[in-house]
Amino acid sequence: MIIPVRCFTCGKPLGHLYAVFKQRVLAGEHPGKVLDDLGLVRYCCRRTLMAHVEWIDDVLIYEKR
Repeated sequence: MIIPVRCFTCGKPLGHLYAVFKQRVLAGEHPGKVLDDLGLVRYCCRRTLMAHVEWIDDVLIYEKR
C-alpha cells in the first residue's frame, strides 16, 4: 500500500529511498545496481523495496460504508 518508512526487520529508514529507486528502475536501470548505489546491502531492506506494490490508488476509489 504505502511504502514503509523503515525496514520491517532491521529498522533502517527506507521511505526516502523509494522515489529514487522507482525513478531509476523505470528509467531502465537494473534494480540490483540501484539498490547497491543507494547503500542497501541487507537483503531484508532490498526485499522491502523490491517487493513493494503501490495499491493505494486502487484502494482509494472504493467508498467506505
